[in-house]
Amino acid sequence: MNDVAAPSSASRLSVRLRPLGWADPFRWLVLGLKDFARAPFIGLFFGTCFMVMGWALLKVYEAAPAYLLALAAGFLLMGPVLFLGLYRVSQVLGQGGEPDFGDALLAFESRIGPLALFGMVLLVLEMVWGRASLVVFAVSFDGMPDFKGSITALLNPENLNFIVAYLAVGGVFAGLIYAVSVVSIPMLLDQPVDAITAALTSLRLVLTQPGVMLCWGACIAGLVGLAMLPWFAGLPLVAPVIGHASWHAYRAAVEVELTSDQPA
Repeated sequence: MNDVAAPSSASRLSVRLRPLGWADPFRWLVLGLKDFARAPFIGLFFGTCFMVMGWALLKVYEAAPAYLLALAAGFLLMGPVLFLGLYRVSQVLGQGGEPDFGDALLAFESRIGPLALFGMVLLVLEMVWGRASLVVFAVSFDGMPDFKGSITALLNPENLNFIVAYLAVGGVFAGLIYAVSVVSIPMLLDQPVDAITAALTSLRLVLTQPGVMLCWGACIAGLVGLAMLPWFAGLPLVAPVIGHASWHAYRAAVEVELTSDQPA
């Protein structure tokens, strides 16, 4: 059994980051589209999984509107984990190989320890976010309102205080999740680093280059928002493009020294 020494605090902060430009997020999307075109069936599978998750959320809303908010938080949090298969496809394509569906589906196996630890952190944050959303729901209404399964009713201007409070709470959690995971999961898949190193690298990237990373986050949010209308129908196409593009964002932003598949 080989024992690997845990990285020191200094080494965790010594991962080098590359400077990014404002055009880079759009370049990543182009590269993501190219990867999707080279392995469309794998991408469509993962994209369809996102669409089915969206349908499940709508069914939950019909029965229990309050829990939709908690589950929606989980939907956003689990996105980076579900992208693992797409990261693997882009990694293999970068190495000049041929993507394999089974390999993409089981991409987590090669780094199951660090990925599981990071996943647990995301799960805890999801639980806290879900609880916070339920609290906002509870204090915003006198009892459980009857929205009759209509999201339009929930978004009625009369519920403006609730909408503002929920978006504010959700924005804090979403910003935190984005900051620590934007490049950490592809980094965990690609490099023999621990979860803390990956999370700190992601956080440093967002804090040191906030403009470009906010632009990238806005691109993701905008595309996903459009893809969800109507009935999440655009997710089978948009989700895999974003997943592949996120891999290229990691490769462009993080100086890779331990392994290399291609020049970023």
